[in-house]
Amino acid sequence: MNNLDKIFRESNGESKKFVKLYSSYLSKLLTELDSDSVAKCIDQIEEAREKNNTIFVIGNGGSASTASHVGNDFGLVVLKNSKQIEAKSYRALALTDNMSVISATGNDSTYDNIFLDQLKVHFRKGDKLIAISASGNSPNLLEAAQWFREKGGTVIGWLGFDGGKLKDCSDIAVVVKTPKGEYAPVEDIHLVINHIIVTWVQLKIRNDN
Repeated sequence: MNNLDKIFRESNGESKKFVKLYSSYLSKLLTELDSDSVAKCIDQIEEAREKNNTIFVIGNGGSASTASHVGNDFGLVVLKNSKQIEAKSYRALALTDNMSVISATGNDSTYDNIFLDQLKVHFRKGDKLIAISASGNSPNLLEAAQWFREKGGTVIGWLGFDGGKLKDCSDIAVVVKTPKGEYAPVEDIHLVINHIIVTWVQLKIRNDN
């Protein structure tokens, strides 16, 4: 029985009690998050901005949605919420967003290459890759991460459960440690990580100018 099953049983199926217990569980996971690893993510993202490198973001399913969210926040929201301060911007690209490329690659080649093939076009040495996955075992993420590191890029994994195979392919791994199968809390925390980083970035830009 995983933690979510326990929470549901403890709530006796009462929605209000379940909401409170689920929220408490998320709070516990956030408290256990490795702040050093998140800080290292920030350092890498800042380095990309300073050196004009690109930050690529990838993921599947719910994590694809998070990847798009991350790409949007770093690509647009940072400048918008920094009151259009004239500061060097972030080059952020979510490789989840071009459905024509994804469907063409999946149809003509293999779904395992949907991110790898895009990276082969856009990658430049020194770029950063944020790979988002609860399981850490998605073949298309592993193919992209392995190639990216071989070419001299930095791989940042936002992971769940035990980190999966992607943990070993990452230069920096932030792992939301839950039992396997608890996707929702992992995906919740990944979005919080994004907002922690983006908020720090916005405040830094404001205070540096």
